[in-house]
Amino acid sequence: MFDKKITTPSIDINGNMPYLNFNRAFKECFETHYTPNYEEIIIMCIGTDRSTGDSLGPLVGYKLERYCKMIPNFHVHGTLDNPVHAKNLKDSIDDIYSNYTKPFVIAIDACLGKSARIGHIKVGSGSIRPGAGVNKNLPAVGDIYVTGIVNLSGFMEYIVLQNTRLNLVMKMADTISEGIRHCLWNFNRQKQINLS
Repeated sequence: MFDKKITTPSIDINGNMPYLNFNRAFKECFETHYTPNYEEIIIMCIGTDRSTGDSLGPLVGYKLERYCKMIPNFHVHGTLDNPVHAKNLKDSIDDIYSNYTKPFVIAIDACLGKSARIGHIKVGSGSIRPGAGVNKNLPAVGDIYVTGIVNLSGFMEYIVLQNTRLNLVMKMADTISEGIRHCLWNFNRQKQINLS
């Protein structure tokens, strides 16, 4: 469930050039919503490594974690080693707003959807409510969001998440992490040029 419903078209992971399409959509959303009012960029990768369908966030976090050390003011929360999930989401959000200066939060999470939309990634403005697909009441998070539809909603959601193909989740994690990495690399490079 989303608080603000201004979204870009979704990207089909099995379509033509998903990486380029995601990169374009993410760059446009990021550049529209990241303003000089923000200082630090936080990637909040939500999910758990204990469920294949819910591992999209931690996989993206794992793939971005090493890279974040090379870009100033860029931080990743939620990895395979230290996932952000239902039990610690509120504490993780509190930690971000207590310990970072003017954070801009990019929330990443898996979700369930219609059969025809499985394998689609959405990028949009506003926050997401993790756990809404499995009827959990968790706090909203994010200034912009990236969600990946990993399986079918509407029936036995926990079992569906457990039986999601890892291949699909991994393809999505590769596309999302590479697209974010490329966008933030360009953003940081432009920032350095402007300072020199």
